[in-house]
Amino acid sequence: MWLLRLKYHLSVNIWTLLLLGSAWLPLSEGTPKSSSPFRTFQVTDWSLTHLVVHNKTGEVYVGAVNRIYKLANNLTLLRTHVTGPVDDNEKCYPPPSVQSCPHGLVSTNNVNKLLLVDYSGNRLIACGSASQGICQFLRLDDLFKLGEPHHRKEHYLSSVNESGTMSGVIIEVQNGQNKLFIGTPIDGKSEYFPTLSSRKLMDSEENAEMFGFVYQDEFVSSQLKIPSDTLSKFPTFDIYYIYSFSSEQFVYYLTLQLDTQLTSPDSTGEQFFTSKVVRLCVGDPKFYSYVEFPIGCVRDGIEYRLIQDAYLSKPGKALAKQLGISEHEDILFTVFSQGQKNRVKPPKESVLCLFTLKKIKDKIKERIQSCYRGEGKLSLPWLLNKELGCINSDNSRFNSVDANR
Repeated sequence: MWLLRLKYHLSVNIWTLLLLGSAWLPLSEGTPKSSSPFRTFQVTDWSLTHLVVHNKTGEVYVGAVNRIYKLANNLTLLRTHVTGPVDDNEKCYPPPSVQSCPHGLVSTNNVNKLLLVDYSGNRLIACGSASQGICQFLRLDDLFKLGEPHHRKEHYLSSVNESGTMSGVIIEVQNGQNKLFIGTPIDGKSEYFPTLSSRKLMDSEENAEMFGFVYQDEFVSSQLKIPSDTLSKFPTFDIYYIYSFSSEQFVYYLTLQLDTQLTSPDSTGEQFFTSKVVRLCVGDPKFYSYVEFPIGCVRDGIEYRLIQDAYLSKPGKALAKQLGISEHEDILFTVFSQGQKNRVKPPKESVLCLFTLKKIKDKIKERIQSCYRGEGKLSLPWLLNKELGCINSDNSRFNSVDANR
């Protein structure tokens, strides 16, 4: 769902829920009428996939199939940058621009899958589906192409051409190395692509270290791969990254993934999906801080577990008063579809759910602390292929470092 559409839903909500776990609270009913018409931007030849708004100028950058658009803050078209179609074949690895490929090349649409403003570099990062998922760096002023790294395996993010399934966060490090956190589905190609990684964001687009892993040695690196054992058991398993953001020293993702505990390994059986919050410490280059937590909504006894989109924002005066919270508190607005099936074509029944970021953090903190006390199990079935029992251990480090974060 589009950010603009999401904002529209916030202004005409029929029923809004405040939920964490299985609790919900109806906030308001009715459909307030808008006194002014909405401005629009429309294209008829290419599908739109992403949108980002410059936080100072209000200019809008739109990702699409084969195109990147720059709009004024009144949605007037200013610039267009062409990204496709290109001669390609998803079986070609490395892409044909680097190495000759035995597979036939065909004219292929380039679906924009990631669109981020890199403010420190005054540039736009636009990653597509073509050529194994390479990215272009475009100058913010006029969309001039500054560079297109494509010679190293770290430059290939994923060839999956489904939009709305990859998400990224830029972390600016004062007097240090900026980072790009990327989450992406891999379509079973775990030997080529990590599902989650932290990359170097260099000042120069031509720097050989661009998109290199923040940390890498013989045994550990700044990435998570879907294990081959998981893919052998569940060939269609993947993780779809719907939305991401940073808060304090953490990066968060909202993901949708195959529920391996409900889905039978038999490929002909019914598939179930689950939505999760994923969190990582920004300063953890080895990803030891990785944690995930299920998230969903319940209304009238009906579960809504298929995350469709999300947006982190402040509540505003009226909503903050209704929720009994500060106007300065972060609220995660989310849209969920009903049930746990039909990821590609979810049911039309959906709800708009509100989560305070504080309560999400508290819930994760509570779970980590209980595991330190030896309570319950560490459940990461897709990564570990099993559940590990929590072990009672000294949590003094947790209490001193993470307890209030």
